[in-house]
Amino acid sequence: MAATRRRNRTGRRILAAAAGVATLGALVAALPAGAAEEDGAGGWTYGKKAHGRTVDVQLLSFNDLHGNLEPPAGSSGEVTHRHADGTTEKIKAGGVEYLATHLRDARKGNPYSITAAAGDMIGASPLISGLFHDEPTVEALNKLKLDVSSVGNHEFDEGAAELARIQNGGCHPVDGCAEGTSYEGAAFPYLAANVTDEKTGKPILDPYFVWERKGVRIGFIGVTLEGTPDIVNAEGIKGLKFGDEVEAINKYTKVLERRGVRSIVALIHEGGAPASTAYNHDCDSPGPGDGISGPVVDIAKKLSPQVDALVTGHTHQAYACTIPDPAGKPRTVTSAASFGKLYTDTTLTYDRATRDIVRTKVASANHVVTRDVPKAPDMTDLIAKWNGLAAPIADRPVGHIAADIGGRGSTAYEKPLGNLIADAQLEALAPAAKGGAQLALMNPGGIRADLVRAKSGTEAVDGIVTYGEAYTVQPFTNMMTTVDLTGAQLLAALRQQVSGANEASPKILQVSRGFTYTLDMTKTGADRVDASSVRLNGQPLDPAKTYRVAMNEFLAGGGDGFAALGQGANKLVGASDLDVFIAYLGKHSSPDAPLAPPATGRITVRQ
Repeated sequence: MAATRRRNRTGRRILAAAAGVATLGALVAALPAGAAEEDGAGGWTYGKKAHGRTVDVQLLSFNDLHGNLEPPAGSSGEVTHRHADGTTEKIKAGGVEYLATHLRDARKGNPYSITAAAGDMIGASPLISGLFHDEPTVEALNKLKLDVSSVGNHEFDEGAAELARIQNGGCHPVDGCAEGTSYEGAAFPYLAANVTDEKTGKPILDPYFVWERKGVRIGFIGVTLEGTPDIVNAEGIKGLKFGDEVEAINKYTKVLERRGVRSIVALIHEGGAPASTAYNHDCDSPGPGDGISGPVVDIAKKLSPQVDALVTGHTHQAYACTIPDPAGKPRTVTSAASFGKLYTDTTLTYDRATRDIVRTKVASANHVVTRDVPKAPDMTDLIAKWNGLAAPIADRPVGHIAADIGGRGSTAYEKPLGNLIADAQLEALAPAAKGGAQLALMNPGGIRADLVRAKSGTEAVDGIVTYGEAYTVQPFTNMMTTVDLTGAQLLAALRQQVSGANEASPKILQVSRGFTYTLDMTKTGADRVDASSVRLNGQPLDPAKTYRVAMNEFLAGGGDGFAALGQGANKLVGASDLDVFIAYLGKHSSPDAPLAPPATGRITVRQ
């Protein structure tokens, strides 16, 4: 066959017995090397056909789709383009109908073309996918002919057992078969070289995959971020170990080399932050403050020089950079933002004699998934089918808004939608019988979209918020909790926003009305939070006093690096965050009195 896509899923078996999945299989088998002879004219002969010594392999890649089959709404569906004169403009982008067209057009005229992804294809998805445990997204990825993907942290949102089903197929153990027929599973392998069973030490998924066409062989090694346990529900990953990304990739690089595979691409669900948010910014510009920062830089500098390119994700940023490998040679590192708004086109020049990539000829660029191309009919049909199944739930109005309320698309530390969500949580858990909450905290990563006023779908007028739109904002359905925290613990949590694991990429908690403080970003680490500025309803925070604090179960478990929040006592569990959000929208808005975006100013920022 043309490429080792390995559609027979028995070769991609989950090994995580600790997660409730039977231990089934082994690693990807090595492919036999094709016999080749030099033809005396600078080329090489395979069988009866002559080829040039080098061949250009097209690598198309994307990351962090998060089940966004339909075009993302509001600012979540925009990318920034920088013009030659330095001015910028926003371009509407994304939607799997358009992504399919762009990828299929890009492949034309490229007989050696691979499509790869760097994780978070599923999880935190809009209702059209999330309601059906992301089966619609996998169906779309199969139609896109995705060849391989690493796992991301969100692939573990429903636990390792569910990830096994996503890979191998079968009906959901609780909700059954969405269409009355069995789900077939992913036609592409998910790779997880650094996720192992604690008891056996074996990877729970294939660690690598080898793509082959006409004697050209390229190995892919996939990993997720080592810190995954800090940002997913602990219950679903019991018995699993998430190892160091560099160690895992270097280990399997040696395995591939022993099997004759010398061209290697790492798919890494970890990323960085470029100096500009423009997708076409020159990441390698030598200007002050240019380039890229974040975890992927250290990873790239430590990975074996035998790895030829890095496709990354997680940070939802767009970049095509070069970072030197340990031998000092430049190596391409790319990321295509998120939600299917971009794809990366990388040229890998393969040398048939050395079976390696000619690193000096590697070129990468991000391309916008514009909405001015024809929609792919098969994706239009797919969306219509799943929307039809979801419609009775998705189209129900739950509230009304007077203007767009920025959430995921907002770049501010304090987001209007974050304030709205925190206020809803405080109101729901303030009654004594519900928890007696005095303030609420919301993690910014849990806000997955904006609320957009413009009508869409079956909405008759502007301003309606449907259940589907509310679900897209908060798709995790975490249970709300109220806990006791001392003022000292609260202050420690505020400082953990900008120190420790979160220092390089701050995670600023969204706070309910009445809770205020100053964030001084001119300082470093924990000093960025001024303890004397923290107030609750105008009163200074008392380190010795106990406060009742509402938050979702993810934060209450210490997620996102907030160990102090995991120290809460006297926990009382309430309704889900989605139910609380929807109830607040219904109570505080109507067609005649739509809800306005909450004012900001709870967090005073110095920069």
